[in-house]
This record gives sequence, C-alpha cells and structure tokens, in this order.
Amino acid sequence: MDADTGVSATIRDGAELRAQFGAVGPLAAAKVLDHLDDYARRFIALAPFLVLASADAAGQADASPRGDAPGFVAVPDSRTLVIPDRRGNNRIDSFRNVIENPGVGLIFFVPGIDETLRVNGTAAVTRDRALLEPLGARGTVPTIGLIVRVREAFFHCGKALMRAQLWDPSRHVARDTFPSLGRILAEQTAASGVAEAEGRIAESYRTRLY
Repeated sequence: MDADTGVSATIRDGAELRAQFGAVGPLAAAKVLDHLDDYARRFIALAPFLVLASADAAGQADASPRGDAPGFVAVPDSRTLVIPDRRGNNRIDSFRNVIENPGVGLIFFVPGIDETLRVNGTAAVTRDRALLEPLGARGTVPTIGLIVRVREAFFHCGKALMRAQLWDPSRHVARDTFPSLGRILAEQTAASGVAEAEGRIAESYRTRLY
C-alpha cells in the first residue's frame, strides 16, 4: 500500500499495465524476428561483450557477463548461436540454470554504438569438441559452451545507453575511486586478509584469463 494514499501502487494485471503505457509503436511491434538476419549477424561479429540472463526451475533469475574479442560468439546458422565458456570462478550458475530451465535472454553490446541486440531463445550445455575447438583463444579450447536456439531477435534503441553516456570517456570512473574487488571480498567474507585476496585476484587475472 502507498503510505500516503493507502492505495496499492503495484500493477498486477496485464491489461492495466498496457493501459499505463499505451499502444506499442508500429516499428517496435514489427521489428521482432524469429532468426538472426544479416544485420544481427554483423552486430554479433562486432560484439566483444554480452549479458546472459537465465533462471532456475523455481524462477530464480540470474544475469551473467560474457566477453572476449569481437566474434567470440559463433553463428553457425540464422537460428543458432554458440557461446564458449571462458575460465571463471566455477560457480556455473548459468549452466545449472539452463539444465533446469532452458529459456535464456541475451543482450549484445558493441563499444561506440548505443543500440544493442537482444536475442531470446532456449539453450543447452554442450561439450561437443567439434563446435568448441574453433572457438579456442590463446591456445585454450573451451571444454564447455552454450548452444542457443533463437526464438526472437531484435535491435533495441539507444536511449538507455545515451542517458547513461556509457561510451563517453569523460564519464568513466577512475578505478582508484572505488575499492578493489579483493578488498570488497575480504571484508564481505572475512575469509582472508585484503592483501591476500588482492594478490589472489591479481594472479587469476594474470594467469587464468583463458
């Protein structure tokens, strides 16, 4: 309940939600494709970064970053993506989610371009070496990856990134203005001292990026 009016501010009905926003514009309604066209494939080839959204069987959601050199995601055909796994922290949240619930959402980013590409579909975890070997990097072949079957693909307008001024170097935050990951984890977990945690992270960045 709203503290001032005593009226619930939560919208729980789809029709009420649509009334709040009005009709979908003709371009927004028509832009959703069921495949990756040439524009989408070209964008993916330029993208060094994406965010992967997934959820477990209970609907508990997670979003995970994925990144490497542009073109690190393969597009075998207009309805398929292959995302190689690079070395991480072994939490495997996304992979566990996909095994329980294959629905995924992706958003691809290209530095310098405010528009993004959204891809929705279903995913499966693969260890097919024939698929993964061409996606090796720096002499390391991924041992696992995701095959994504495309259900929807569409470009998203640049308003959010424009408002954020994400690509403007003058807006970049100086790294020393925010605590290091080592300090944060040391203080959050009390599992090690700050110097030890920072040393471990620096060493993993240096020797276990691939």
